[in-house]
Amino acid sequence: MVVIHHNPDCGTSRNVLRLIKASGYEPVVIEYLKSGWTKPQLLALFAAADLTPKTALRVTKSPAKELGLLDDNVSDEQVLDAMLVHPILVNRPIVCTAKGVKLARPSEAVLSLLDNWPQGAFYKEDGEMIIDQYGKLISGC
Repeated sequence: MVVIHHNPDCGTSRNVLRLIKASGYEPVVIEYLKSGWTKPQLLALFAAADLTPKTALRVTKSPAKELGLLDDNVSDEQVLDAMLVHPILVNRPIVCTAKGVKLARPSEAVLSLLDNWPQGAFYKEDGEMIIDQYGKLISGC
């Protein structure tokens, strides 16, 4: 089973979802901006992905700066509490498979969690090829 914590407004998240589907999986898609997060859920995801609230914090296109979360003296607990109130603060997409949990940034990072890859070439939304016509990851990706 593949689970993706997804934001449909995010290009990286859309690319990861497309990669998963092109690899033959029908993932469970959790639109976390609609469902929100629970503290146990975030703690489990972060532990499994070897992240902390600070390393999982989305700093661009989020209210992180306005909320003072970028200050050096802010604790992980304060960041975590803010993520529960403002789900957009969690960087995404976070993908869970039997192989592990990962913040899939850049998009091709998700491939390490998949047993199957897309057959043939795969391009990101912006036209960048990340898998060639032979199913090989393009170097530099």
